[in-house]
Amino acid sequence: MRFAARGESFPLAQVFTISRGAKTSADVVVVELDRGGIMGRGESVPYPRYDESVPGTLAELAAIKPQIEAGLDRQQLQDLLPPGAARNALDCALWDLEAKASGRPVHQLAGLAAPQPIDTAFTLSLDTPEAMGQAAAQNAHRPLLKIKLAGADDLDRVTAIRQNAPDSTLIVDANEGWSPDQVEPLSAALAEQGVALVEQPLPAGEDTLLAELAHPVPLCADESCHTAADLDALANRYDCVNLKLDKTGGLTEGLKVAARAKERGLDLMVGCMVATSLAMAPAVLLAAQARFIDLDGPLLLKQDRADGLRYAGSRLHPPDPHLWG
Repeated sequence: MRFAARGESFPLAQVFTISRGAKTSADVVVVELDRGGIMGRGESVPYPRYDESVPGTLAELAAIKPQIEAGLDRQQLQDLLPPGAARNALDCALWDLEAKASGRPVHQLAGLAAPQPIDTAFTLSLDTPEAMGQAAAQNAHRPLLKIKLAGADDLDRVTAIRQNAPDSTLIVDANEGWSPDQVEPLSAALAEQGVALVEQPLPAGEDTLLAELAHPVPLCADESCHTAADLDALANRYDCVNLKLDKTGGLTEGLKVAARAKERGLDLMVGCMVATSLAMAPAVLLAAQARFIDLDGPLLLKQDRADGLRYAGSRLHPPDPHLWG
């Protein structure tokens, strides 16, 4: 089997800002596996929050090139690489390769129902209340808006967005930006605005306090939840978990997270980093199990891949096999 990996960069349509900083491009890693002229592909986003980078991810993959080209399978991969971007790109490429070699789509190989069109959230980048209100007005036709928050002035931001998008369901993402004393008052105020979900209000590792804090709006673990092993500790703090394949290290572990979350009575969000359709496609298979779907990465790009997913507004259609799966 021939293995290749490379970094690629896709400019964003506009600056994308969260509580930790801003970015102007989606910097991804693409893995290609060629066996007998059949190509499998996978894409991931190395995330600085988890001490990842494109060069570091490429180095992780290069270090196991002999095992890959000797015929590494998905189960062996789980033990060889830790959860994260390197394992995600390779795991998804292995699924794609098996699907194309067998003539069976990945959803059949994984025992899942065939994917159907779904509505995805559209994310509003962190900005002033006035600017976010204007962005909401431009996207008021979308059924689900995800709002990036930071702590200070958050209620003003949500109020401006609600005034300009009165019919949209709102979910908010603090990206670890709140302090403990903000959780109860902000949650109560956001409930009055009809907010349906709050993602990761406190920093991962400092969120044990959530078990003791009132929150009329359900809480969703993002940075605190990576693999199925995390869920037992999170079940008394959160109501929902955000499943991102870049955190789980691929679809193989993502399937386990989805199953374990259901066992624990946790709702599921299927989310993404900012990336192209090649990174979204595997996550689309998990959408049927999720209460919230946030797979809008390609909508934030200046231009997606030529064979990308089809979006009709916020309606996301299943991937074509030429893209993945």
